Amino acid sequence: MTHHGHLLSINYRALVTQYLEEDVPSFDYGGFVVGEDEQEALLYCKAEGVLAGVPFFDEVFRQLDCKVEWHNQEGEWIKPEGGKQVIARVTGKARNILLGERTALNIICRCSGIALRARKVHELQKEKGFTGVIAATRKTTPGFRLVEKYGVLVGGLDTHRMDLSSMVMLKDNHIWSSGSITKAVKQARSVCGFALKIEVECQSEEEADEAIAAGADIVMLDNFSGAGLQSAAKSIKQRWAEKGVKHFLIESSGGITYETCASYFCKDIDVLSMSTITQGVPHVDFSLKITKRH
Repeated sequence: MTHHGHLLSINYRALVTQYLEEDVPSFDYGGFVVGEDEQEALLYCKAEGVLAGVPFFDEVFRQLDCKVEWHNQEGEWIKPEGGKQVIARVTGKARNILLGERTALNIICRCSGIALRARKVHELQKEKGFTGVIAATRKTTPGFRLVEKYGVLVGGLDTHRMDLSSMVMLKDNHIWSSGSITKAVKQARSVCGFALKIEVECQSEEEADEAIAAGADIVMLDNFSGAGLQSAAKSIKQRWAEKGVKHFLIESSGGITYETCASYFCKDIDVLSMSTITQGVPHVDFSLKITKRH
C-alpha cells in the first residue's frame, strides 16, 4: 500500500536534523536531569484535525533511538471524544523522548492544521462539484515549506509549485522589469525549455490575450471578484476557442479564502490557488505525556 510518505526523498531527514539542532544547540540540561531510564509516552490529540506529518514525527524519534507505534493512520480525520484521544505511543530513553518532544509536536501540530484546512476545502469542492484543481501557494514558512506542502497533499489538495525552479511564474514585477508580457514570456521560454510550464499573472482580459498569444501555458487572473472572474474566464476561453487555441489553462488567485472560494467555482476555471491553506491556519493541539517508569 502506498502513502504520502513515499513521496519524500531523503532530504527530509536532514531537515529534521536541522530542526533538532535548532532546539538543542549546546547542552541538554533537562536531559541531564531525567537520565537514561526507559520510558513510555503517549501522544494525545486534543482537538479536531487531520493527522499529517507522520514521517517527520517518526524521523525525529528515529534519530533519537526511540520507537513510535501509531494507533491512527495518516490522513485520518480525528475528532477526539471527551477532550483527547491517544494517537501514538513513543518508547525510549527518557532524555531522548524529551529531547525530541517539542520538535516533533511543532511539526505534527502545524502539519495537521494545514491538512485539516485543506481537507475542509476539498470537501467543499466535492460538495459543490468543482472539477478544477485547488492549490496552495509559495506563501509558506521559510525552513518549514516541505512540512507545510506535505500537509496540503495529505489534506487532498494540490501543492502548486514547490519552488521557483518548479514552474516559471511571471508576476507583475517580472513584467514591469522586462518591459512587456510578450518579451517576458519569450525570454523565459529561451531558458526553461520544453519541460517547464510558463504562467503569467494578468490584471485584465487584454493582458491574458497577450500572454496566450505569446505562448503562455497558464494565465492567472489576479484579484478578480468571483462574478468578475467567471465572466472574464468564460470570455477568454470562448474567444480563443474560436481561433482553435485551447492549449492554455486559466488560474484564479488573490484573496480567496475558505469562506469565499465557492463563489469562484466554475467550469471555465482550471486552477484555484489559495494562500490561506498554509497562512493563518490554526495548529491542532497535540501533547506528549510520559506515562510510567519501567
